[in-house]
Amino acid sequence: MPKVTVIPSTINPITQMPIHANHVKKVAAYARVSTNSDEQYTSYEAQVNFYKKYIQEKPDWEYTEVYADEGLSGTTTKKRTEFNRMIKDALNGKINLIITKSISRFARNTLDTISFVRKLKAKGIEVFFEKENLWTLDPKSELILTIMASIAQEESRSISQNVTWGKRVGFQEGKVSFAYKRFLGYKKEDDKIVIDEDQAVIVRDIYRMFLVEGKTPTGIAKYLKSQHIKTPSGKSTKWQTNVVTSILTNEKYKGDALLQKTYTVNYLDHSKAINTGQIPQYYVENNHPAIIDRDTWEQVQIEIERRNKLGAHYSSSDVFASKLICEDCGSFYGKKKWHTNTKYERFVYQCNSKFHKGKDKCKTPHLNEDDIKRQFIKAYNLMAKDKQRVIKDTKDIIKLLTDTTKIDSEITKIDDEMVVITELVNKLVMENSKTDTDIDAYNKKYEKLSARYDKLKDYLDGLITEKESKLGQKKTMQTFINNLIESEDELVDWNERIWMLMVESAVVHRNQSITFKFHSGVTIKTS
Repeated sequence: MPKVTVIPSTINPITQMPIHANHVKKVAAYARVSTNSDEQYTSYEAQVNFYKKYIQEKPDWEYTEVYADEGLSGTTTKKRTEFNRMIKDALNGKINLIITKSISRFARNTLDTISFVRKLKAKGIEVFFEKENLWTLDPKSELILTIMASIAQEESRSISQNVTWGKRVGFQEGKVSFAYKRFLGYKKEDDKIVIDEDQAVIVRDIYRMFLVEGKTPTGIAKYLKSQHIKTPSGKSTKWQTNVVTSILTNEKYKGDALLQKTYTVNYLDHSKAINTGQIPQYYVENNHPAIIDRDTWEQVQIEIERRNKLGAHYSSSDVFASKLICEDCGSFYGKKKWHTNTKYERFVYQCNSKFHKGKDKCKTPHLNEDDIKRQFIKAYNLMAKDKQRVIKDTKDIIKLLTDTTKIDSEITKIDDEMVVITELVNKLVMENSKTDTDIDAYNKKYEKLSARYDKLKDYLDGLITEKESKLGQKKTMQTFINNLIESEDELVDWNERIWMLMVESAVVHRNQSITFKFHSGVTIKTS
């Protein structure tokens, strides 16, 4: 019979350390607080001091470091810089044991908790959760850890729901929060929203450049950068187009606030999405002092919509761009330089498509700037000659546009019909699933109902578009009235502001006359 001699193991398969060696463990601690408040900051300092002392008091422990993240949520480890640095150091052999207050302090995401513990365990690195008295190299720890981490994650979900609920209650009560550090033009004084006059000047300049000078958001961004004006964050002068657009479209600048523009999609990774109707929104009027008056703000929105419709055809090269139109072909007039580098050099305005290949040459004339200005002054004075009548007529048109009773009634009717069709389709599908209905007969009925539904849907979309168009016209005309009331009764000199705010378009005719169309719908032809 063969003789068998047992050679005992000398290496612990879990810790990968010599079993009988008097090994000193390199120990680190991880601490985290959830907010940046003074009270929690004290807690953070206390945790750091406590763990440093706790580790140094153990004779067989060697103090390495206390890794600590301040003011960060525990539901994800992606942004926890110190946590990630600690894991990296541990895997590189700098740490044998990590001490932390609890599973919820380590990570509230079950997947993260288990994943990191297993990764550390594979390298013989242990984690001690003080509150749960749990050592991860204990064979029984895996099941206990999974259960406790799941509980911690559920607790995080519950907290997230409570926070969301609390915010929505605040929204319903009209409570508005401001990100002051990144919001140009406002600051906080005595817990109130007040205008920061130094920054408000920049906001007003942005609105003026867009509306009166005709600049694009990109052009405004370039100008602000050239003037070394700092962005809302206050850290850079590199303005981006989207930042300017955001300022031009943010209702807070007229003193209102739209709440719940975004919502949290996933409480674990805090991913957000734009709220396009998934959850309720709340609109608070006159919440705080306005930097931009309502009429100007509304006019900017109208101008944004006008430019969006023009698309690539819009030009901000000068105040006449994208308003002066050729009668023959409908193209815009543009500024051209004639007789370049000669004593006859001058600028004129002519149809941009006048010499395009493959089209008949337009017969409309070129115009100089003084002639356009002269004709506009004449048209404005003719229109404003009976200002009160123009205002009254425009108000009458607004009343007609506001009356959407017939459209609203038709929308309700179509909505009801679509609900009935939806119920018929559901009933048809249910019957088909329970009986041996002829498939061809089923498809025929389904397609008939589907076609009827699609037809009603198209009609409904048309009604909604018509209503929105009416309300948009109403807003444009009301703004026109406000601008007309504030403007001079008679123009003597060229006024760029009145031109930009009150003229929708100007059609150039072959005989050099121009028909000016004002935002009220009034048209005046001059010669």
